[in-house]
Amino acid sequence: MRRWMLLLVVTLAACDTAEPPLSQQLAGYEKLDGFIDMYWDDSTGRLLLAIEDFNKPFLYQSSLARGVGSNDLFLDRGQLGATRLVEFDRSGPKVLLVEQNLGFRADSSDAAERRAVEESFARSTIWGFESMGNAGGAVIVDATAFLTRDAHGISARLRAAGEGEYAADPTRSAIYLPRTKVFPDNSEAEAIVTFTGQPTGKYLPTVTPDPTTVSVHLHHSFIRLPDDGYEPLPFDPRAGFFGFRTGSSNGFLDYASTIGEQLAVNYAARHRLQKKDPAADISEPVEPIVYYVDRGAPEPVRSALVEGASWWNQAFEAAGYRDAFRVELLPEGADPMDVRYNVIQWVHRSTRGWSYGASVADPRTNEIIKGHVTLGSLRVRQDFLLAEGLLAPYEDENVPPGMLEMSLARIRQLSAHEVGHTLGVAHNFAASTQDRASVMDYPYPLVRIDEEGGLDLADAYDTGIGEWDKRAVLWGYQDFPEGTDANAERETIMAETLADGWKFVADADSRDIGSAHPDGNLWDNGADAIEELEHLLQVREIALGRFAERNIRIGRPLATLEEVLVPLYLLHRYQLEAVGKLLGGQAFTYALRGDGQAATTPVDASRQRAALIALLRAVDPDVLRLPDKLIASIPVRPPGFERTRESFPRDTGIVFDPYGPAQSAVALTLDVLLEPTRAARMIAGNAGDAALPGFGELSDALLRATWFSNRRSGADAEIQRLTNRLVLERLLILGADQAADAQVRAIAFDAVSELDRWLESRIALERDAQWRAHYRLARHTIERVRHDPAALGALVPVVPPPGSPIGANTRER
Repeated sequence: MRRWMLLLVVTLAACDTAEPPLSQQLAGYEKLDGFIDMYWDDSTGRLLLAIEDFNKPFLYQSSLARGVGSNDLFLDRGQLGATRLVEFDRSGPKVLLVEQNLGFRADSSDAAERRAVEESFARSTIWGFESMGNAGGAVIVDATAFLTRDAHGISARLRAAGEGEYAADPTRSAIYLPRTKVFPDNSEAEAIVTFTGQPTGKYLPTVTPDPTTVSVHLHHSFIRLPDDGYEPLPFDPRAGFFGFRTGSSNGFLDYASTIGEQLAVNYAARHRLQKKDPAADISEPVEPIVYYVDRGAPEPVRSALVEGASWWNQAFEAAGYRDAFRVELLPEGADPMDVRYNVIQWVHRSTRGWSYGASVADPRTNEIIKGHVTLGSLRVRQDFLLAEGLLAPYEDENVPPGMLEMSLARIRQLSAHEVGHTLGVAHNFAASTQDRASVMDYPYPLVRIDEEGGLDLADAYDTGIGEWDKRAVLWGYQDFPEGTDANAERETIMAETLADGWKFVADADSRDIGSAHPDGNLWDNGADAIEELEHLLQVREIALGRFAERNIRIGRPLATLEEVLVPLYLLHRYQLEAVGKLLGGQAFTYALRGDGQAATTPVDASRQRAALIALLRAVDPDVLRLPDKLIASIPVRPPGFERTRESFPRDTGIVFDPYGPAQSAVALTLDVLLEPTRAARMIAGNAGDAALPGFGELSDALLRATWFSNRRSGADAEIQRLTNRLVLERLLILGADQAADAQVRAIAFDAVSELDRWLESRIALERDAQWRAHYRLARHTIERVRHDPAALGALVPVVPPPGSPIGANTRER
């Protein structure tokens, strides 16, 4: 009896302490009803998900809502992560968030055929949750740890940048409720995530109050799949659109394709846009594409962003739409990370950096769901700096209005450019050779010389959408009447584009300094690259000739004249690359069989030799020498205005080095002349056609223009000597470059040997002590490297101030 009573007491006690049912526990939570319901518990800081649908795909998007602020670390405000097709799978108490593998598919109505492909390739499980139980027909899971994890790969990014080992600290991370919201077709959650570690790099300390602890905001979007009304657009390499931008650049493999058909399938990226009346020449859209500009952008920049982005409506009008594209201010209180808004976001960094256009796209079809533009705020200031160098505008304290207008003109163009990417349109780096035919090129400011010999920036940047852009939108966004063969109609559009002579050179065939297409260039101008280089050198000479105190505002330290001098002195740096692509150049098209395009055309021999002459002129002391009065105008830098990587290299300590600019310019020119793949193309071209210049002709001409040329005196002699030294070092490096073609290395080695023989004969006869020392050091360098190739590592490379793009340091999309 006593035993029974004891058991009863224990049982009753257990009943008194048992947790109430889950539905009663959730009664104290704040419920957020939407696509995926959420529960928020303010007392514990937990965010729960209510999962009703299992094995039903949806989109999961992570992003960086609040960034780090360093261009070098590339962790910007608003940066998008990958868009993933996921589903919740349940097994007992376990709930898994599983990403589907869309790189391998079977586009078939046969379920068994689809299953065979699905089971042949691995999926990825992003997270595992423990079920807390059922409530209201849903399985409840705690998503707090999932949302506060390192979803953006920040630890790996900091490690790769040499900034140290950092990890997310759960004790300093929490849900950020103001940007945790739900809507019928998307649920949004945000978290403050803190990373802790010991800094070992140079960038984090410049952008964080305490570099041992770095707090950012990570955003998570759960998105209902678009309906089946969207028709994927088959990718065409001639059209100037992006294909899939994640995973394989060739799209996905469709194992349901019949034998003999192409296995790889790619879709072009675009928004869904339909005409109310597809048969009409002009029709309103069923639903317009609307972009929203960040309210954080100040005036007059904000209006410039709106105006520039709005240019795209011109392209849609040309494609038969009325008011299909609009640009407005982001509504008050709207979250720019909310997937419902296409946004143009104004982003600040501690140093200048790229702008880019990214998208959230359905990974099944490449339908763009959200366009997200990141515009770096320092770009407008860099163009203003260019104007200061060119115009020497400050007669008094007034700022000429034309300088600001030039900067705003660039912002309009930049806004249009990056929005173009989020519409699916890729770079077209041939557009500058066809009278600015596309905003999707990188534009260099067009500087004209007026009748009085002054410089005119009134037409520095173009206005409006380009003709190529209109053709691209017509191909990608035209809505054809029912019963029309859309593929055939798009082929007709493409045939007209080709027949009209519009050129397209993609990013991958332009960005590299050694790429082959003569029209695929960044930051160039004009149809004739050589002519434009000569023009820029003339512009540069005019501006350098009058460079003085008037180039900076009253009250600024005179030492900051160097900041204005850098982009002016290197004004021709991008055009050098454009001219260099004529050497061993080969124009080509993205031809399809039967479309009538010529596959390849080598650059004419006379044109190549003219390019070589133009490039060698760029290392002439007459071009490189700074005016004496300019050198005298730049004093030692005062406290609080230290040199940065934007300054010229110097060997003179705290005093401005008058030859540092020349070293930078020569290094940039030699980058072009001695690029290994270009050298290999020249060898191959000359082997096939002896009329074309070979790399041996180039190396001979380079030695004649430098080491073997008539000696100068004074400052010109010093420029000659530094140029000679850099030529020798680059030839030595090229001759030892195991990644270069063997014959390229052989010719570089032979050039050094010829130089060595010449030096030997000159030293014994040389009476000038400066030149004799120069020759002896050169011979010593050759002998040292010849006996010990590892000695090449002791050569100190010249690092010019950062360049591309104008107003940035590294990457763009």
